[in-house]
Amino acid sequence: MTRAGNPPQRHVADQLDRIADELADTFNGVFGHGTVTRFVYETYALLEAHATVRTHLVTLTARLARERLVDHGHAQGLVRVTVPHVLFVCVHNVGRSQLAAALLEHHAFGRVTIRSAGSRPRGEIPATITRALRELGIRLTEAYPKPLTDEMVRAADVVITMGCGDTCPVYPGKRYLDWDIADPAEAPIEKVRYIRDDLDRRVRGLLPELHREF
Repeated sequence: MTRAGNPPQRHVADQLDRIADELADTFNGVFGHGTVTRFVYETYALLEAHATVRTHLVTLTARLARERLVDHGHAQGLVRVTVPHVLFVCVHNVGRSQLAAALLEHHAFGRVTIRSAGSRPRGEIPATITRALRELGIRLTEAYPKPLTDEMVRAADVVITMGCGDTCPVYPGKRYLDWDIADPAEAPIEKVRYIRDDLDRRVRGLLPELHREF
């Protein structure tokens, strides 16, 4: 699910190399420097391929590369994980999957690892999405559309898809759910609230199941 782009410009490459050095220190004893560097450059290429706004690409690369390395280590049994891991997937990762991830994080109090991604990530998170969450006291300040990658799926215990068809690969030993949820990305705030409340009921119902099963 990764896609390489053109090599980054020299000043960007210097920043990516610094990120790789820092993450190599963080994951020392888990991954070699070459593996970390490959993940950093692949992550930058993935974000660049789908970016609408490129201002913060390097910063987002550092965040997403770290998450991908954690997930890769989890999938390979190299990183110890003590809580269930849930992945939400929709098409653009600006509406349904962002709402669901934020709501589950709000209710889970750190007892679940949560990821969200898009099969074709693009655009920005609409103001109606952040407003609907803010009405529940949830601040969506650092969210951004992320591409779906293989290690995200491999690391997840539960994969929940919403409108992205059969894009997500199926691996044995995982629980897959498909939630029939309308796309709130261009909907008026009243519709977004309805979708938010529907997702809220679903994630609250999911929580006790996660802790019974995992």
